[in-house]
Parts: sequence; structure tokens; C-alpha cells
Amino acid sequence: MIKYLLYILLLLSAFLGCTQRFSSEVFHQGYLVTNQKDSLKGKLKYDLEANIVTLIVGDKTLSYSSQKVFYFEIFDAILNNYRQFYSIPHTVNYGYKIPILFEVIYEGKTSLLRRERIVLRTVTTNFAYAGVGNVQNVIEYSYYFLDDRGEISFFSGKKKDLLKYMSDKQSDIKQFIKQNKLSTDQASDLVRITAFYNSI
Repeated sequence: MIKYLLYILLLLSAFLGCTQRFSSEVFHQGYLVTNQKDSLKGKLKYDLEANIVTLIVGDKTLSYSSQKVFYFEIFDAILNNYRQFYSIPHTVNYGYKIPILFEVIYEGKTSLLRRERIVLRTVTTNFAYAGVGNVQNVIEYSYYFLDDRGEISFFSGKKKDLLKYMSDKQSDIKQFIKQNKLSTDQASDLVRITAFYNSI
């Protein structure tokens, strides 16, 4: 009986994992500003991996690469909040810069940006003692700092790399992290740290 119940629970968790929807998979109300300064309002869907934004305006479906987008904003129907994205030139292979879509998490003299991608990952359930793991799609975020010169720096999530980036105010940052028990790999804590860095 217990084995049968475990089996049903595993099937249910696998089904729920498969039916999970991600923000990049659905259309959201929002607007887009092109590089030509045209402002378009409608339903938007983004793909950060391909650097493409799809926009439905009336009965027209339009697609824009990051090279043609300046900015877009959505009200995320999954996360239930507003999100802002910019197309910013970023160095890729061999020092070559191309416009890439970034979400702005915090904007200031030093801004915090992020990108997301959907990856397959084994997620352990409450029945891990029985050796049960469930392969699911999950969102993986990568974070970046944008300085006032327009330079973008990838951030690994490690405290030592954060202190190295903010080396001009390292002792203040270290103390702020310790006093507030912040984690450098959590988005909300990173926002607080970046805001504090900008304020000192």
C-alpha cells in the first residue's frame, strides 16, 4: 500500500513538473521601443537565449532581434510583477560586441542585470531517501554588473568575486554583508548590496 501511494505521488510530482510554465514561454502585456524610437504596445514574449522579442499588435505578429530593440517592459503574468529589459552591447567572442537582451534588476551608477535560461536539472523530492529524483526544467539565472561607462562584468555569485569587483569599497561591503547576513547568490540580497555600494 505504501509503495502504491509513493508511486502515485511520484507520478503527480512529475506531472506538475511537466506542466510548469515559465515567463519566457507565454505572452505578457507590455510595450517595446525600437532603435528607431518607435513605441509599440501589445502582447510580448521574449527569448533571452535567442535574443528575440515577439510582439502581437492587433492581428500582426512581429519579431525583433536584440539589434533592433532598445527597451521593452512587460507585466509578467507568471511572476505577477513588472519587468524591464534593455538591449545592451556586450563583448562576446574575441572582443566582438553585439547587442544582448538583459533584464534590469536594479538601476543606478552601478546597475545589476540578469539573464535567464531554462535548463534540465534533477530535483530531489521528499522521497529522496528512497533514491528518487525528478528531472525537471528549471530557470537558471546569470548576473552582471553594468558600470557608468557602459562596461558589463559577469558576476559568478561568489562573495570573493563580488568583493573584487567592488574593491574600492571592499571593507564597507564586507561589513554590510556580515551585519545584514546577506548572501551574494540571492537576487534580493544582491540588489541590497548594489544599492548600498552606490550609496557610499
